[in-house]
Amino acid sequence: MQLTNECFNSVKKDYLQFLNKEKIFGKSRKEKIKSLKKFYIPTSFWIENKYKEKGKTLFLGLSGGQGVGKTTVAEIFKIILKKFFKRRIHVSSIDDFYKTIKDRNKMAKKIHPLFKTRGVPGTHDINLIKNFFNAINKKNFKKIKLPKFDKAKDNRLGKKNWISLKKKPDIIIFEGWCVGAKPQSKFLIKKPINFLEKYEDKNSKWRKHVNYKLRNEYKKLFASLDYFIFMKIPNFKMVFKWRLLQEKKLRQKLILNKKIMSYNEIKRFIMFYERITLQMIKDLTRSTSVLMILKNNHEIKKVIFRS
Repeated sequence: MQLTNECFNSVKKDYLQFLNKEKIFGKSRKEKIKSLKKFYIPTSFWIENKYKEKGKTLFLGLSGGQGVGKTTVAEIFKIILKKFFKRRIHVSSIDDFYKTIKDRNKMAKKIHPLFKTRGVPGTHDINLIKNFFNAINKKNFKKIKLPKFDKAKDNRLGKKNWISLKKKPDIIIFEGWCVGAKPQSKFLIKKPINFLEKYEDKNSKWRKHVNYKLRNEYKKLFASLDYFIFMKIPNFKMVFKWRLLQEKKLRQKLILNKKIMSYNEIKRFIMFYERITLQMIKDLTRSTSVLMILKNNHEIKKVIFRS
């Protein structure tokens, strides 16, 4: 208890400043403090213990539906682990490893038109991620550069804008909506679950290819992560609601609103994610190392530690 209180006093100021900077104003100060004490600090202690057990760089997967707040949660863990535990933390998003629009256009012509849209397994550059993980696992770490994806432009930034990682991190938080996703059976793949699948993927070629990628490249990639934290949404309807909030935030940050999605565009866009998100809720609710159960207002209801 004493260590927990020490941690709270050490990180409280930075934590509240970060939430204000992120414009998280819907929650009272009391609610924010409660989340820090009850959920974020205990989970950070769990992460620290897992790092100590491993004795070298810990690879942590963090996933949840679109708009769930993965990036915010990852940054909160970073604040606590860096400030109180004095660990070197690197947060990396699977989104930054999306294929370029040029490569996705090639996939769209060669395999299926729906691959032009980023998001699903198959639209990430897995080799870039593997090179990143391999570089970290080498005994003699050398400075590496990691890609950066601009969602407003829907394209990867040029190499001069990539992130430079100069020192080997103690803990890597690898976050993304599909991190830890598992493939489905052929029987489930055949049946469309929304209008996008029914009318734009009539022969199920797109979703079969996505499932193939999950069963092969992505399965191997996710197996290299040590533990998973899964943020469980109350239901899929919340993905639309929370994604809408996310787009409003982006609109506030940008001067030009050209690439910000409209109401109807978001509705269509989340259909790309629906199948895998629903399957992840079933699979990871049972198998994840840490389960964060969320309420309708984005608040954490409960955290369950399994390993």
